[in-house]
Amino acid sequence: MSDNQSWNSSGSEEDAEPRDESGHLVGVVDLSGVLSKWTNYIHGWQDRWVVLKNNTLSYYKSQDETEYGCRGSLCLSKAVITPHEFDECRLDISVNDSVWYLRAQDPEHRHQWIDSIELHRADSGYGSESSLRRHGSMLSLTSATSGFSATSTSSFRKGHSLREKLAEMETFRDILCRQVDTLQKYFDSCSDAVSKDELQRDKIVEDDEDDFPNTRTDGEFLHNNNGSKEKLFQSLSPKGINGIDFKGEAITFKATTAGILATLSHCIDLMVKREDSWQKRLDKEMEKRRRIEEGYKSALNELKKKSHFGGPDYEEGPNSLINEDEFFDAVEAALDRQDKIEEQSQTEKTRIQRSSPVPPGDVYSTSGTHRFSEKVEEMVQNHMTYSLQDVGGDANWQLVVEEGEMKVYRREVEENGIVLDPLKATHSVKGVTGHEVCHYFWDTAYRNDWETTIENFNVVETLSDNAVIVYQTHKRVWPASQRDVLYLSAMRKIMANNENDPDTWLVCNFSVDHDEAQPSNRCVRAKINIGMICQTLVSPPEGDKEISRDNILCKITYVANVNPGGWAPASVLRAVAKREYPKFLKRFTSYVQEKTAGKPILF
Repeated sequence: MSDNQSWNSSGSEEDAEPRDESGHLVGVVDLSGVLSKWTNYIHGWQDRWVVLKNNTLSYYKSQDETEYGCRGSLCLSKAVITPHEFDECRLDISVNDSVWYLRAQDPEHRHQWIDSIELHRADSGYGSESSLRRHGSMLSLTSATSGFSATSTSSFRKGHSLREKLAEMETFRDILCRQVDTLQKYFDSCSDAVSKDELQRDKIVEDDEDDFPNTRTDGEFLHNNNGSKEKLFQSLSPKGINGIDFKGEAITFKATTAGILATLSHCIDLMVKREDSWQKRLDKEMEKRRRIEEGYKSALNELKKKSHFGGPDYEEGPNSLINEDEFFDAVEAALDRQDKIEEQSQTEKTRIQRSSPVPPGDVYSTSGTHRFSEKVEEMVQNHMTYSLQDVGGDANWQLVVEEGEMKVYRREVEENGIVLDPLKATHSVKGVTGHEVCHYFWDTAYRNDWETTIENFNVVETLSDNAVIVYQTHKRVWPASQRDVLYLSAMRKIMANNENDPDTWLVCNFSVDHDEAQPSNRCVRAKINIGMICQTLVSPPEGDKEISRDNILCKITYVANVNPGGWAPASVLRAVAKREYPKFLKRFTSYVQEKTAGKPILF
């Protein structure tokens, strides 16, 4: 193989990609911006500042934190970029076992990110033919010019690793190929010279057959009858053909082959010495595998309920890969964990006794004057008209739970595949008034004491003394998406038409819109229309005794119409509602009894 052939086999610059002065492919630019990144099943999608630079994708919590270091990065050389099949804004980037789920704000931005990432990967040259042409022949070109000196230095030193020895074998191979080419040139030149001399000698013999020259030789010449010398052929001196030093090349060739044999011997020694070490490591790995298999078998039942714990493809959504049974099992397991956590927190903490001033009853007789006044009045009238109706007749209410005085009814209603089942619960609680029950239900100062499903909430706007707009997010129950609610909460005292009518209080919560709490991609916005109507029944005390809490009974009617949004299975939503609503009523009424015990009665 000639030098020219060797260069061609390792590539030329004619077919290389166009590059700029810095050596990067033309069109490769750094890119940065906000992308939504899937964090975990609790927090879901979160906005992150993502930077693409030097074939590395890094992300920060925000643009302001870039100077403090990234929170994670991926080298894109071996990355696999997968645009999502259904979500036009999503792209998944995986490197070995690490997967980043990212979402752009629109399909155009996703396309821009994918193109930029592919350009950076191409610029890095990983796995490309041009990269092999640029880098693959550097060793052979260098070693081909090193000659004998390459075999006389490090090749015979002991203590080298097997990787280094294999690299030396590559060097020896290139040197040997070069030397074979050189010797082949030498032998070809010798063959050509001998052939020319034989032809010349045959010609002399034919021309002067009768006058054959003297048999005495003198180096390079033969004497003829005329006493003159004719040059038949040149002797082959060591440097007589193409300037090749045959002796030197032969010595170099011998040294190279000796170096190869020595390196091979050393490789064999290294492999023999490492055999015991590798055997020990194999034994450890086999033992580790045995333990993992045993752990897998023992935990198989637990993993069934959360086998899809992980990426966004297995959470609630139109194209979720989790089936309805697995969805139900996962939700049920998550609710059980939340119940255990709540029980522990209730037993370990001592409730902080706090109170907020209760406005006089007259404040609640009207809805006040604000932009939602008419809507509040409409909702109050609807609840007083329909919520107190009997559950019999044509209402189609189905009794689903009955525990003592508490009964929970449901009507099955679906719209566009979304469960909109109205729920109605009735309950009777001794020792509290309707005013007290509604007060603790409406006042946000006590919300976290009895409501365990809320992650956080805040009052967006106070409309009047008895009406506020509240935004709250509920704890996520994987694989369901997290929900948030924006609603107006109003508390009213219903004036009695005659003396015999019970004292009636009402709290109504219904969804509204507000500029300061717009829907976001992080949560699914649920719509609600909830009414709690509380009537106080008083039994006359014996004799001249004053009315005590033993003479008071509060009759509660709770009605909820909830549109959860999203894509959760109907069976799951109904099962959760059947399970959670009774628990909520029992927990709340017990809290009110605890708060009012030993305090003056608030009618």
